[in-house]
Amino acid sequence: MEKKELLKNEQVERLLSPHPLSFMKLQTLCIFMIVWGVVVWWLVSFSQYKNVFAGPWYPFILWALVLMLVGVIASLMAIQWSIFFLYLGVVLGGLGILFWQPSLDLKLFILVYSIVVSIAGFLIVEVYRRSHKYYITNLRIMFKGGVLTKRERTIRYDKITDINSRQGILGQIFGFGTIIPISESGFGLGSDKSMAGGGVEVGKKTRLFGFAGGGKEVQTPIARSYYELHGVYPFREVQKLVENMVQSHVPTQYQKEQVEFSKQQVDIQKQMRDLLHQQVREKPRTKSVKQKPVEDEQEEEEPDKEEEAFPQEQVDIQKQMQQLLKKQRVMKPARDKAEEEAEEEEEEEKSRNSNR
Repeated sequence: MEKKELLKNEQVERLLSPHPLSFMKLQTLCIFMIVWGVVVWWLVSFSQYKNVFAGPWYPFILWALVLMLVGVIASLMAIQWSIFFLYLGVVLGGLGILFWQPSLDLKLFILVYSIVVSIAGFLIVEVYRRSHKYYITNLRIMFKGGVLTKRERTIRYDKITDINSRQGILGQIFGFGTIIPISESGFGLGSDKSMAGGGVEVGKKTRLFGFAGGGKEVQTPIARSYYELHGVYPFREVQKLVENMVQSHVPTQYQKEQVEFSKQQVDIQKQMRDLLHQQVREKPRTKSVKQKPVEDEQEEEEPDKEEEAFPQEQVDIQKQMQQLLKKQRVMKPARDKAEEEAEEEEEEEKSRNSNR
């Protein structure tokens, strides 16, 4: 993070990135591809069922069908269809290579191709993991990342209303976890939707099967890895740091009351100002008055005093200000005796110096 990106008086407390095992879900897809490639190679080459797959394209069909089925299941569980399309691309890529080089040994090709694609997948996942950067400063949390498209999110501590944390089995063993700061606008919350399926029996012999869909959405803390502290290490220290930062930026009850008092004072002052402006506009312009004897001026002093009486609106505003000041004095926390005594001593010294 460059210095020009920092705000005034801002300091970086912690620079974090996801743990190498925090994207194990994606790495598992690569591991499965290697394992399945080895299993297919063993089935069609050395198992007792190798005669079943003796056809020219049977090994590839078996490998592709299971791979696509796993892709569908993984996409439904992760609610992310990119996994299915990723496996579909792998299958189409292998099919294209076989049409381009029909002389290749199909059994050995499935094994080598699965291993090569899986290694490439591990490298892509690692580049994706390293693209995540999280900056915890004394004023805010910044999320940055992206391989091709750069993404960035900033959230101030005073806008965080809740903090959700979670650790998987690997996270508990190796000490990493995910922290999701939830803002006032609800950013950091998602919804899970459940579906139901079933059938209907009509009479004793007739059965009608079908699929009925119903939804129930439940709000749950969820966010993309770019917009959460995904798989950060050490988890407990980072969690405590974020909670302390949020707590330090939460105003106390007294501070909230003082802010409210200040707002009310500003409103009352605006009312007083508007009233004075109105009085100035409504006051007729008087021409220059000739000098009068002193006796006449003394006689006119009493009626002038009556004219200087405040209008009722101005009196009401002054009463509101007095009541607000009284309330503020009552709510103001008592000072320590030591501070009061120190102030009294300073005043006595000032008075002595002035007398001298």
